[in-house]
Amino acid sequence: MMPSTPDKKSFPSEFSQMTGLEQMQLAFMSGNRPPIAETMSIDLDSIEHGKVVFSGEPAEKHLNPIGSIHGGYAATILDSALGCSIHTTLEPGEKYTTVDLNVKYVRGMKPGMGRVTCTAEVIHKGRKIATADAKLVGEDGKIYAHGNTTCIIL
Repeated sequence: MMPSTPDKKSFPSEFSQMTGLEQMQLAFMSGNRPPIAETMSIDLDSIEHGKVVFSGEPAEKHLNPIGSIHGGYAATILDSALGCSIHTTLEPGEKYTTVDLNVKYVRGMKPGMGRVTCTAEVIHKGRKIATADAKLVGEDGKIYAHGNTTCIIL
């Protein structure tokens, strides 16, 4: 299950004093899902320092007018995984925001193709900038999209 943004009632007051990895693990264990995860049919499958794995099921509700899965589906799962991978590397009190997201579409997705898996890994995390890469792979082992992000550390 993909974690939701923690609220002050369901998470301990020391949440802001936890590392990013600890925050992600706590949110993951809570079983909460943000609305975007439901809309996009995506799940957070695993979390470790500098790496996360998301998966999703492209469906008819994700179609564009030409009959393939909208490119925003791949961009959303890539963006979510990339950001969360960086989140796992944060020190207590650090925050981040995306500076850019680059997506390369390799092949089109179709409803009924099965699950796709997105693995994102941090490439660099410094005091001010973090970067990460990700691949979106189908059950057939083919890459459907890949991307990278740069985030600023606040």
